[in-house]
Amino acid sequence: MKVVQLGLRTYQPVFAAMQEFTALRTADTEDELWVVEHPPVFTQGMAGKPEHILVHDDIEVVQIDRGGQVTYHGPGQLVVYTLIDFKRRHITVRELVSRLENSIIATLADYGITAVNDPKRPGVYVNEQKIASLGLRIKQGAVYHGLALNVNMDLTPFTHINPCGYAGLHMTQIADFVKPCPELADVAERLTGYLTLELNAPPPERKSTQKVVL
Repeated sequence: MKVVQLGLRTYQPVFAAMQEFTALRTADTEDELWVVEHPPVFTQGMAGKPEHILVHDDIEVVQIDRGGQVTYHGPGQLVVYTLIDFKRRHITVRELVSRLENSIIATLADYGITAVNDPKRPGVYVNEQKIASLGLRIKQGAVYHGLALNVNMDLTPFTHINPCGYAGLHMTQIADFVKPCPELADVAERLTGYLTLELNAPPPERKSTQKVVL
């Protein structure tokens, strides 16, 4: 699995590049993880409702094709786009989401932060506050979009929306728990390492439904 470091990039060109990569990939295309930061931007998923944007300011709102509602990206947030072949991994969507969440939870544990997932809503939480968001699109058997982990950023824009469609949801970040906060590059190295392990793991064994005749 190839890890691509993009640095700080405007959202829309990266979004277009993800779509192009997915459209052109073949059965032999190597999977990639794109590591990136974005300048301030709100992204609105396909099911997004305008009323979840509470404050209209100078931050651009971009309509995109992942699932979910509205979220915020900005400097100091680690974004990893998971450009992977879904079909050849023989896992369910729920298993894929769990592997992404487990990678984030393991990364946070390295910094002494206890985090959990929530079966009722995607993402990773610390003390009921959301520290990482997930949003995926599966097209032609391949996955794009991915995850966003709050590291050391201005969280104020999250108060201008209902994050992921949940009114009153509080956001948090690594900097709230670890002093001094680790560098984003360090967090990225740990997270992509865990993602590579999780995503390359074999599919779970399925219980046979075949009846045995005695």
